[in-house]
Amino acid sequence: MPFWALSWGPPAATVHSRTAKVYETLGDRRRAAAMYGAAATSRPLGTYARIVALDLVAQAETQAAEGSVEEACATWGRAINHMDGVQSKRTRQAVGAMRRDLSRFRARGLRCAAELDERARAFLSTRR
Repeated sequence: MPFWALSWGPPAATVHSRTAKVYETLGDRRRAAAMYGAAATSRPLGTYARIVALDLVAQAETQAAEGSVEEACATWGRAINHMDGVQSKRTRQAVGAMRRDLSRFRARGLRCAAELDERARAFLSTRR
C-alpha cells in the first residue's frame, strides 16, 4: 500500500471507497451505495471523520439518485453527525450540494428532507 493511501485509513476502507467509484462509473448505484457504506464503517470509530462523512455523502447521493429518499436522508444525517468539529471546504461543499439535491424533495413536502435541510442550513451558518 503506498504511503499516501494510508492517510485515507485502513486499506479495506480505501478499497471499498475506490470500488464504489468504479460501480458508480459503471452505473451500478446499488452496489456503489453499498461500497460507500462499507468504506464508512471500515474505518475505526471516531477516526477519519472527514473521510467517513464524505463517503456517507456519496452513499446518500447514490441512494437519492436511486429514489431511496428516506434512506438517503438518514445517511446524509449520519454524514452531518460525522462533520461535527471538522473544518473542511469539501465538507461545506458537500452540505451545499446536499441542500441542492434536497430542494426537489422539500418541494414535494417530504418531512425528512425539510428537517435535514434545516440541519444543513444550521451547519453551514456556523462554518463560514
